[in-house]
Amino acid sequence: MDIKTIREQKHLTQEELADLTGLSVRTIQRIEAGKEPKGHTAKVLAEALSIKVNELSGVEAPQESINYSLVKRINLSSAFVCMFPLLNIILPVVLSLYYKQRNRLTKGIITLQILWSILSTMVTIISSSLRLTFDLHHQTGLYVFIGFIVTNQLIIILNAASIDKSKRLRFNPGFVVI
Repeated sequence: MDIKTIREQKHLTQEELADLTGLSVRTIQRIEAGKEPKGHTAKVLAEALSIKVNELSGVEAPQESINYSLVKRINLSSAFVCMFPLLNIILPVVLSLYYKQRNRLTKGIITLQILWSILSTMVTIISSSLRLTFDLHHQTGLYVFIGFIVTNQLIIILNAASIDKSKRLRFNPGFVVI
């Protein structure tokens, strides 16, 4: 259901809704024309109309259904393949699509693995090239790569524990790439 329909069901004019929310009439008009409200605007509209924030979009979206057990499995799947570049990204993507768990947690898990793969690859390459410059041990790049794998394993395990305990990621990038 869209904002205009909800507003009309509550017998409110755009001006009255603007007064209730503290928003401008022009903002209400834009939202009714299809602009999706975000942040503070979404919150005050939802309060004024006595609905949930996720019901504000013009097309009624299904409520985000998170199966935390599956999300934890998707997260842990990266741990088994993190020593193989790109598999630590591909496997969680495939599992999240298969289990229909495209939500904020799985997107955060995949984004974290993408960032981790980029960072670890860059640092491993740089450390290998610095080995020649500074006459370091011939396996410096390998040691750095192993260090990144172990650190990634720890992050995955701590995120799994956090999903169990607080239903969120302990290490969350704060944005999504996909």
